[in-house]
Amino acid sequence: MKLLDGVRVLDLSRILAGPWATQVLADFGADVIKVERPGVGDDTRTWGPPYLQDAEGRDTRESAYYLCANRNKRSVAIDFTTAEGQALLRELVMQCDVLVENYKVGGLKKYGLDFTSLQAINPRLVYCSITGYGQDGPYAQRAGYDAAIQAIGGLMSVTGEPDGAPGAGPQKVGVAATDLMTGMYAATAILAALRHAERTGVGQQIDLALLDTQVAWLANQASNYLVGGVVPTRQGTAHPNIVPYQVMPAADGYFMLAVGNDGQFARLCEVIGEPQLASDPRYATNNARVAHREELVPYLQQRLRTRPAAQWLEALEKAVVPANPVNRIDQVFDDPQVQARGLRIELPHAGGGSVPMVRNPLKFSATPLQYRQAAPVLGQHTREVLDEVLSIDDARLQALQAQGVVGG
Repeated sequence: MKLLDGVRVLDLSRILAGPWATQVLADFGADVIKVERPGVGDDTRTWGPPYLQDAEGRDTRESAYYLCANRNKRSVAIDFTTAEGQALLRELVMQCDVLVENYKVGGLKKYGLDFTSLQAINPRLVYCSITGYGQDGPYAQRAGYDAAIQAIGGLMSVTGEPDGAPGAGPQKVGVAATDLMTGMYAATAILAALRHAERTGVGQQIDLALLDTQVAWLANQASNYLVGGVVPTRQGTAHPNIVPYQVMPAADGYFMLAVGNDGQFARLCEVIGEPQLASDPRYATNNARVAHREELVPYLQQRLRTRPAAQWLEALEKAVVPANPVNRIDQVFDDPQVQARGLRIELPHAGGGSVPMVRNPLKFSATPLQYRQAAPVLGQHTREVLDEVLSIDDARLQALQAQGVVGG
C-alpha cells in the first residue's frame, strides 16, 4: 500500500517547480504521467553537463539536472499542438485526478487544455497552474525564472555580504530555492484540493505564482519589516534577530555558530575562556546582544581565530552549544549522519546501470516511500500508458506515431 495509491497525475510541467511537486506526489505513490514533446522533451534534459553516462562512459541524453526532479514518473511523448494530441490528452484527463502545468497564463486555452475546458469533462479534476506572477495582475503575462523572482521578491536584498564588506552585493541562493519552495507549496495544495474533491466530487484550479511564494517565505524578514518598519539588509551569514548566529573564523577556516538562547551564550563564553561576557549587561540577553552586535561579534571573532575549527567544534559540542562545519557537497555525502540516514540512494535507469540520487527527506512508519525507478527516458512509457489507461490498440498507436503525434 502506497500513500497515494489510486491517484493519477497528468504532468504537463517542465523545468523545476512543477516537476519537483509531481516528484513528491510520485514518491508518495501517485501514478505520475509526464507528458513531453516528442523528440525534445523537458527543457532540462539538455541542461548539462554533467550527463548520465552509459556503460561505455559516453554521455547520454539524460542530464543530472533532469534526473534530480523526475524519478518515479512515466514519460509519454505526445505533441498536443496537434488536434490528435489534444484529443489524447483529453482522454487521459478523463482518467486523472490531478493536472499540473506551468505554461504562461492562457497558454493552454488555445489547445482546449485550460481549466474551464477540462473541468467540463472531468468535474473532480484538481488543476494546478504554476506561473511566474499569477493568473492576474499587471505582470501576469511575464515569464518567470527563479533568479529573477529571487530579485524582485526581495530574497537577493537580504542575501550576500553587507555594503562595505569584501564581496558586498546582492546574491542569489545557491540552488533554485524559489522554484523548489513553489514545488513544495504545489504538492501541499494539491493534497488539500484532493481531499476536498474526495468529499464533494468537485475539483478546482490552484493559482500558484513564484512571486507569491517568494514573498510568502520571506518569513521573519517580511514580518520584521511589517511590524518594525525597518527595511532588512544583507548581513552575510548573520541573523537579523539573534546574536551570535553566523559563520565564524577559526585559525584554519570557518565554522557556523548558532547560539539560540542566553544559556547557550553563557556556555559559549565558558568555552572561549571569557565567562564574564555572559554577565555583562551589554551581552547578557539576546536583545542586548542584538543591540551591541557591532562590539560583540568582532571580539568573538578575535578569540575564535586562535584555534582550529575542529577544536572549537569539539569543545562546543561538549558544552551543548550549536555549531557545525561549513561542508562542501562532497563532505555532505561523506558525513556519518547523512550516511546513517541513507540520504543517497541508487535507482535503476532504463538506459542501463543506476543513477545516484538524494531520497525524499520524509520517512513514514507505516507506509515507507518506494523508489521504483530513476527519471524516465523520453517517451519510455508511451505505449504502456496509452494501452493501460486508454486501451489504445497497436493499429491506432502506429497511426499516431506515423503522424508524429506520439513518440517513444
